Amino acid sequence: MRAWVVAEPGPMATRPLEPVERDVPEPGPGEVLVRVEACGVCRTDLHLAEGDLLPRRPRTTPGHQVVGRVEGTGERVGVAWLRSTCGACKYCLRGTENLCPSSAYTGWDADGGYAEYLTAPRDYVYPLPADVPAERLAPLLCAGIIGYRALLRCDLPPGGRLGIYGFGASAHLTAQAAIARGAVVHAVTRSAASRALALELGAASAGDEPPEPLDAAILFAPVGTLVPAALEALDRGGTLAIAGIHLTDVPVLNYDRHLFQERTLRSVTANTRADGRAYLELALAHPPRVTTSLYPFGQAAQALTDLANDQVRGAAVLVME
Repeated sequence: MRAWVVAEPGPMATRPLEPVERDVPEPGPGEVLVRVEACGVCRTDLHLAEGDLLPRRPRTTPGHQVVGRVEGTGERVGVAWLRSTCGACKYCLRGTENLCPSSAYTGWDADGGYAEYLTAPRDYVYPLPADVPAERLAPLLCAGIIGYRALLRCDLPPGGRLGIYGFGASAHLTAQAAIARGAVVHAVTRSAASRALALELGAASAGDEPPEPLDAAILFAPVGTLVPAALEALDRGGTLAIAGIHLTDVPVLNYDRHLFQERTLRSVTANTRADGRAYLELALAHPPRVTTSLYPFGQAAQALTDLANDQVRGAAVLVME
């Protein structure tokens, strides 16, 4: 089968992603073999390729927003970021399996969806409808699920004012979920295309900073220098949730300007399967507008390069030719 691997992590200009041919993997006990139809391109894949996220194994195939068919049954499934947990630690037992110290991740601890086939534990795949185009479903499996968890973590009150910093794949889905709940959304992004998309989707503003104090905010951009500004933009009692797996260093915070008046700073770490099921149920019952930039499978490196250069509108998706 054809696949892409991270050969030597580094800037995309150094061509860290390499096309290879590999044997089709054999599923282990409790696993299924999935033939890939489409795979979303996530900023986490970029972090892995460029070395911001340290590889856990050599020559890993990235990709964790996979839509495909189970070999032998034809069942349509989604393979997402969370690959497995121990099920026995205190975190798993209290319903926070995303914090399991033994958790493993698709496209990091095991080969992912930048390939024609992958294996996945049966208990960690999501059933998907057979009649929805794969490219519309793929971004829901990470961009949608992580955005959903970030929305829960930021404690947005009903009808509240939400700031979204960075407006890519996850943000454009999260904004729609928040607006559907009656929120006023302000997008903060440098990209003219992203500003236009935010306004098309119903954001009240899109610019360099929110025009009013915020009840909650989500930081999707992996830029630590945005944290003080996002905290300072919060109203009293507001919460900032940082949604990414990687963030550049955060500058020194001033207690009075950034944290006093019970402003809260939170991180978001992966997701639970319950998050995934809840979000997919919501998204399939009330489909969001999924804005995608499609790339043939052979252009995976170009997709990551465009993502690195902020040249992707909405979500990038690899589709099998």
